[in-house]
Amino acid sequence: MTAESVEHRHLRWPMPPTDGYTVDDLFTLPDLPRHTELIDGSLVFVSPQRRFHYPVINMLFNGLRSSLPPGFSVEQEMTVLLDDRNGPEPDVSVVRADAVTGLDQTSFRATDVLLAVEVVSPESESRDRTTKPLKYAAAGIPHFWRVEKGGTDGSPVVHVHELDLRTKAYAHMGLHRDRIKVDKPYAIDIDLGGISQP
Repeated sequence: MTAESVEHRHLRWPMPPTDGYTVDDLFTLPDLPRHTELIDGSLVFVSPQRRFHYPVINMLFNGLRSSLPPGFSVEQEMTVLLDDRNGPEPDVSVVRADAVTGLDQTSFRATDVLLAVEVVSPESESRDRTTKPLKYAAAGIPHFWRVEKGGTDGSPVVHVHELDLRTKAYAHMGLHRDRIKVDKPYAIDIDLGGISQP
């Protein structure tokens, strides 16, 4: 038996409350790993990411900022408070600038978010494709992008969704491979070919 496996047996995991965790717990429980999310009252720990993940996040973050009009702010990996039992952390989001309170801020309310972007990883595939879009839509976030690794070269593919106010569900508005050019939530034009592959 290795020292690592002995140490693992002595870890003390937090015992969830009977009704699950709340967003207050998400911000007050000690020693939670970075980027822990709250989904349906359960803590979700994020696995280490593959190389594809962070260059895509950075490309989208910079691209969204490059044409950002006044009144908006682009944020990276900030918790979005959907309700008392859900606090996911989109990879990138566009929020109302007046919701930004300072450098110590750790979250935004769903009503302040205009666009949530999720870059799909193997461990988060189901959450990013089904769970989170349903919850973002129910919370009234007007725009959602799902980014996946596509093609043999591994370049990103962006699925653009817009909230249908009648159904409170997202409608698929388009798939973008080489460039994403849209006019909502503002005029955006991002070259998706900027990810270098070895």
